[in-house]
Amino acid sequence: MALVSADFIGKPAWLWIGFLVLVLGLLAFDLGVLHKEGTEIGIAESLKLSLFYIAIAVAFGGYVWASMGAEAGMQYFTGYAIEKALSIDNVFVISLIFSYFAIPRAYQYRALVWGIVAVLVLRGLMIGIGAALVQEYDWILLLFGAFLVGTGIKMLLAKEDAAELSENKLIRNLSRWMRVTKDLHGERFFVRQPHPATGRPVFWATPLLLALIVINVADLVFAVDSVPAIFAITTDTYIVFTANIMAILGLRALYFALAAMVHRFAYLKYALAGVLVFIGGKIFWNHFYGKLDPAISLGVTLAMIGAGIAYSLWKTSRAAPRTL
Repeated sequence: MALVSADFIGKPAWLWIGFLVLVLGLLAFDLGVLHKEGTEIGIAESLKLSLFYIAIAVAFGGYVWASMGAEAGMQYFTGYAIEKALSIDNVFVISLIFSYFAIPRAYQYRALVWGIVAVLVLRGLMIGIGAALVQEYDWILLLFGAFLVGTGIKMLLAKEDAAELSENKLIRNLSRWMRVTKDLHGERFFVRQPHPATGRPVFWATPLLLALIVINVADLVFAVDSVPAIFAITTDTYIVFTANIMAILGLRALYFALAAMVHRFAYLKYALAGVLVFIGGKIFWNHFYGKLDPAISLGVTLAMIGAGIAYSLWKTSRAAPRTL
């Protein structure tokens, strides 16, 4: 009992355990019950499942607000909104990866959900390292701020350029280091097949496993932007971690709807660039002039993201060809 109530990274251990139980329960229910048969997920089902995850995230944010105070609640919702919006760019990359490995939609969801398990560990490690650095060297927040401002400016100036996966070094090296089957074997990540030289049965990886590995490496790359962004909102490790994971859980559910209409969010990147510059600048403001009201951060973040989504949908609908 004492162990459960003991302090762990600034919060009672039972808070962390309770959140992880919630996440693992959702994953088990999603993977083991809703999609046990591995059927293809349509846009309507994707949206319904996404709304379910958003409702869970909002309810959890309500709990944070009620139990930890309004400031903590606003920090959670600000971080959640930023992580959710930044993750939309990840959808395009995931779609390219699945297309490259020719993964049918019926097998994609299970790969995405299993990817959450790896993300929990990877994001947890990154957030833990970030929290330790911030606690030991408070000036590192200024580096985070400069990094976010630079990333935002780079995002504004960067040209759209589709990634050429056939030239990706990671994919080429994985194919050299691992025995990989040419064809898929349902939803299996490994199969036993005869070795071409000895004829003895050995384990082979399937293209689905390669897709899973590349997706998680891509997610780690995206985390380099998103983790400093949420640390700019709050240094409370619990809020940083929970907002990150809640946003990722919802993204997997929303993927199948977003992948079909990702082109409709063509101008969202400009709003995200503005958010990154604003959040990075907020760090310097807090350091030199005093803490900015969390309500302002939440309001500006939601306004920018909402405007970016609305403008993208309006602009792309006007550009769409009309049918008679």
